[in-house]
Amino acid sequence: MNAIKGRGSVSNQTSTRFALPSSQSDGDWLDERERIDGAPPRLSTQVTELHPRTILSFNRSPDISFDRSINAYNGCEHGCIYCFARPSHAWHDLSPGLDFETRLFAKPDAPRLLRETLARRSYHPAPIAMGTNTDPYQPIEGRYRITRQILELCLEVRHPVTLVTKSDRILADLDLIEALARDNLVSVGLSITSLDPRLSRLLEPRAASPSKRLDALEKLCTAGVPAHAMIAPVIPALTDGELEAIIAACAARGARHAQWIMIRLPHEVAPLFREWLETHFPERAGKVMGVIREMRGGKDNDPRFNERFRPQSAWADVLRARFRVAMKRHAMEPPSIRLDTTKFRKPAPDGQLSLL
Repeated sequence: MNAIKGRGSVSNQTSTRFALPSSQSDGDWLDERERIDGAPPRLSTQVTELHPRTILSFNRSPDISFDRSINAYNGCEHGCIYCFARPSHAWHDLSPGLDFETRLFAKPDAPRLLRETLARRSYHPAPIAMGTNTDPYQPIEGRYRITRQILELCLEVRHPVTLVTKSDRILADLDLIEALARDNLVSVGLSITSLDPRLSRLLEPRAASPSKRLDALEKLCTAGVPAHAMIAPVIPALTDGELEAIIAACAARGARHAQWIMIRLPHEVAPLFREWLETHFPERAGKVMGVIREMRGGKDNDPRFNERFRPQSAWADVLRARFRVAMKRHAMEPPSIRLDTTKFRKPAPDGQLSLL
């Protein structure tokens, strides 16, 4: 399998979990697709606008720290090969492979829909998580500015929000983020997977370089924004050796908090990741997958609540110990996010703040 310059996945594997494979076996459907789509699309980024009825998603997962989130975009041009969100593209009858990073969806109605939700009498505030499925600061944010509009609304109504990104584009919104931070309404996580620019480019081909992410982390910390480093994902036998160096680099930039997350390979991510390993690191592909399966009960992935974020093996125990020692050495702690919900002022759907 050959690598494709500037992309993470090396193929466009079709999902087998939904209706697309059976539809593709129908000759009439294929003829219609060719008539509508024409020639196969080039590997340039295509963006389709979605107009959903709601934008705020709620969850009851017992092992994550938030109960609501917004994804302003579907798919992600960063192309991180390990991204656990890739399987979501199968809902669109698109591949979690190259389609996920080249055929994107934007939701320009998101700020209006959020305002309508926040204005409901039944709504009660709690931090809104952004960056939970795809990056809110991927390249197309520069054109659509949906994330910025959402932050403007959060600042207007004093609603808490958390941001996770691997892009220094977040600095374009530093004015809003600083203002939110002054009222304890925002927390930022900067994802740093590797300090090696070559490895980072292979893993995350269109994400910001490690140096740019460290610069962004430093500028956020200097501005008084509660920002922490996310060493995520840790990939055994590939990036785990950088754990201490990443913690040291983040501490040198002023970060006082960090966390790590082991790689997860749900659904179609596992075969895509194995394919990527065989293409770029064939000599260690077996070892990487062997350690991952050892930590996941002999499987590529363990989807169980409270287990998916807790790898179990001697290797995982050593990594936890290394993390604790490195954090203590640099006077760092895991992040503890407690944002203020008491300042929230319910808006009116027409754009005005409520007097009540």
